Amino acid sequence: MLLPILWIAFFSSVTIQFIYLLLIFGRFAYFYKSTKSQQSQQEEGVSIVIAARNEKNNLKTLIPALAVQDYSNYEILIVNDRSSDGTPALLGEMMAIYPQLRTVTVGHTPGHVTPKKYALTLGIKAAKNDIILLTDADCQPVSKNWIQLMSNPLSANEKTFSLGYGAYHLLPGFLNKLIQYETLLTAINYFSFALWKAPLMGVGRNLCYRKSFFMEKKAFNHLWHINGGDDDLFINRYANGDNTAVVINPESITVSHPKTTFKGYLSQKKRHFHAGKYYGAKNKLKLGIFAFTHLIFWVAAFLLLFLVKSWEPIITVAGLVILRALIQVTVISAAKKKMEGVGNVYWTMFFDLVYLSYFWVIGTKGYLSKEIKWK
Repeated sequence: MLLPILWIAFFSSVTIQFIYLLLIFGRFAYFYKSTKSQQSQQEEGVSIVIAARNEKNNLKTLIPALAVQDYSNYEILIVNDRSSDGTPALLGEMMAIYPQLRTVTVGHTPGHVTPKKYALTLGIKAAKNDIILLTDADCQPVSKNWIQLMSNPLSANEKTFSLGYGAYHLLPGFLNKLIQYETLLTAINYFSFALWKAPLMGVGRNLCYRKSFFMEKKAFNHLWHINGGDDDLFINRYANGDNTAVVINPESITVSHPKTTFKGYLSQKKRHFHAGKYYGAKNKLKLGIFAFTHLIFWVAAFLLLFLVKSWEPIITVAGLVILRALIQVTVISAAKKKMEGVGNVYWTMFFDLVYLSYFWVIGTKGYLSKEIKWK
C-alpha cells in the first residue's frame, strides 16, 4: 500500500515542480528581456529614503556613492533612528559636502509602532519628491544608472511600484553560498509572479513607489504591530498586475553586506519568515504549493530509491531527479545572468537539499515566533 502512495506523491510533486520551473519561473529566466535604460528629457524628482540606526561606517561609503548618480533631480534623505555611534556628527559633515543630502532625526519611537516602519514613515513624509526610492544603509547601487532605472516605470509608465533586485557581496565559505542561493530563489519567485501579473513581495534593499500612494493608504496602516515587513508586506497588500513593474538589469541592482555568522543569518531569516505569516491567502498558496511539493518530491524520491528492488523504477526516479536538477540549474543560471550579468550556478542541486531543511526548520520557527526585533 505504501509504494502506490509514494509513486502518486512522487509523480504529482514532480509535475507541479516542472510547472513552476518551466512555466512560472522559466518565463522570466528564458524569455523576459532586460529592462532598458531610458533617459527622459525631464526627470521627475526622486527621494532616496534610508532608515539608519548606528550605521556610521556604512553611511561613510553609501552617501558618496549615491551622490554621483547620473540623475539630475534627486535628494538623499537619511533617517537617523536613535543612533549612538556618531552618526549625527557624520551627517552634519556630509551635508556640507553633498547638497543632495538631508536628514531626519528620530529621538523616540512610540510604543505602539515598530521602529523601522516609524523611521521610514517620518522620512517619507519629509521627502520633497513623490517618487520614493528605498534601500538600506549597508547597500550600494552598482551603477550610476540606478535611480534612472528604478524610477522610470513610475515616471514614464505611470506605475505605482517598481521592484528591484538586492544582491549580496560574494564571500568565501558555505554560509555565503547558501545566502546567494536563497537570495536568487527569492528574487526569481517575486519577479516571476510579478511578470505573471500577480506580484507577491519585494525587498526594501531595492524598492520604489509613490509617496502619494503611501500617504493615501495611511503609511503602514494595519502593519504597525508587525516587526518587519515594511517592504514585502506593503507590496503584498497593495501591489497588483496593473500598478507594478519589475526592473531587471545588472545596472539596477544594489549589493549589500551579507551576514557572516549563522546566528546573525538565522535571526534575519527568522524575521523574514515571521512576516510571511501575514501574507494574503492567495500569495501563501503560491509559495506554499512550491515549497510543499519540493518537500514531497525529495521525500518520495528517497523512499522510492530505498524501497524499490528493480532497476527500472530506480532509473525512472533517478532520471526525473536529474532532469529536475538540470532544469533548475538552467533556470537559476539564466535568471542570475539577467539580474547580475553573470550566470553558471553549478552548486544548485546541493543547496536545493540544504534549502529544503533550512526552509522547513527555520521557516516554521519564524512563522510561529511572537517576538521579532529589528535593531
